[in-house]
Amino acid sequence: MDARDFITVGMSAERLTTVTQDITVQHFVPYMPAVFATPLMILEMEMASGEAVYPVLPAGWISVGSEVDIRHLAPAFVGQTVRTTATVSAVERRLVRFEVASFVGPRKIGDGRHARGLVEVALFTRRFAEG
Repeated sequence: MDARDFITVGMSAERLTTVTQDITVQHFVPYMPAVFATPLMILEMEMASGEAVYPVLPAGWISVGSEVDIRHLAPAFVGQTVRTTATVSAVERRLVRFEVASFVGPRKIGDGRHARGLVEVALFTRRFAEG
């Protein structure tokens, strides 16, 4: 299986999430401010990346995160809507690279790069179930 046969540079997806108390740093570390937690911003970036390619994956295949290089540039507060984008920037045989970014309105709050590997679910599950 070669991802270059069905995934192309420029494919993209976008996600919207509203910052709630349970996805703030303060939810996990009480003395910290109630702002969008960096790991959850990264999760949104990973999810947008996966959604950008999932519709074209062969049946029984998924993508899994393998690399993250992210900057968290500015806060997002409870009640604000964060828009996260992911765009395919390169495609290798079994690896897809993305440019990712998160915004509150026009203000960029995070950006970076992410990579996802393509795996066949049945083989992946069997390999790791066997230990």
